[in-house]
Amino acid sequence: MRTLFILNDAPYGSERSYNALRLARALARRDGESVRLFLMGDAVACAKAGQKVPDGYYNAGDMVRMAGGEVGLCGTCLDARGIQANELVEGTRRSTLNELAEWTAEADKVLVF
Repeated sequence: MRTLFILNDAPYGSERSYNALRLARALARRDGESVRLFLMGDAVACAKAGQKVPDGYYNAGDMVRMAGGEVGLCGTCLDARGIQANELVEGTRRSTLNELAEWTAEADKVLVF
């Protein structure tokens, strides 16, 4: 089963991106499951490297790295937020809306957070 997660919310504030990343990681661990993540809007900040969070608090960048599968980030959204490719956590990359369209067409399930 191929599942695409589309995240829109900022890494901190609401718990939507946090819960999406938790679910993606749990699903990716299952046999026969393939997970892709596409971060857009404020969610691109989830993949920013070097996040400093209080002790005991989750680090969205670490969670993105551990989610498993491909991770694409909306290039337009990165530009709007001034985030450069060299500021992203390992395993993530700049992507496009066209690639999101391809991933959506290929997915068995699409979950939007």
